[in-house]
Amino acid sequence: MIEFQNVYKTYNTGSHALEDVNLHIDDGEFAFIVGASGAGKSTFLKLIRREETPTSGEVIVNNYRLSRLKRKEIPYFRRTMGIVFQDFRLINTMTVYDNVAFSMRVIGRPRKEIHRRVHAVLKLLDLQGKSNRYPLELSGGEQQRVGLARALVNKPALIIADEPTGNVDPQMSHDIVEMLSQINEHGTTVLMVTHEHELVNQFNHRVITLEKGHIVSDTGAPVRPATVSLGSAAGEIGGVGE
Repeated sequence: MIEFQNVYKTYNTGSHALEDVNLHIDDGEFAFIVGASGAGKSTFLKLIRREETPTSGEVIVNNYRLSRLKRKEIPYFRRTMGIVFQDFRLINTMTVYDNVAFSMRVIGRPRKEIHRRVHAVLKLLDLQGKSNRYPLELSGGEQQRVGLARALVNKPALIIADEPTGNVDPQMSHDIVEMLSQINEHGTTVLMVTHEHELVNQFNHRVITLEKGHIVSDTGAPVRPATVSLGSAAGEIGGVGE
């Protein structure tokens, strides 16, 4: 669950990034966040990730009231979410397998669990034949799928996709959103920031539009249509509680 309660964010420069933002996104929703450059999208995400704090108002994410988080609690909070970046942010000296396994190793997961989970997400994203390759040996679309696998591997309650289609071709853009949609069908909340309105229009998801720091439109939460089953790999990915 994501909730913004009367949120304002003003930077030291005097820039008003967000003004009186009120928003509620339920667990299991898929929402697009759209808006022109300077609309407040980046600040919106930084508040959700607790990289910034509001000037006033309250932000609640995955049952954490972010204004009350102590510094030592922030890493634990961030483990409840997976992040997919536009520029991939893979470690070029690590194989695909190790890039995906890295976040599980950091938090001390058992080796057998890491092996099982990594292979499950690679299979889900059709990357099982790439596990020993390095990022620079992959296409842009494949690198983005590795980034998605890395975001999924710890069974997060929330996936944040920050312009994930910005560096791939239109077909791969569609495929990435389709993958996110199918992951969402299994209970993971998905929040995707994009400027590609044509892509957004291809999917029946909630669309929240920011303009000059204000929410100017919100389509609400439509009923999600059934999608093609992801099969056994999806069962292995499952929800955060499995």
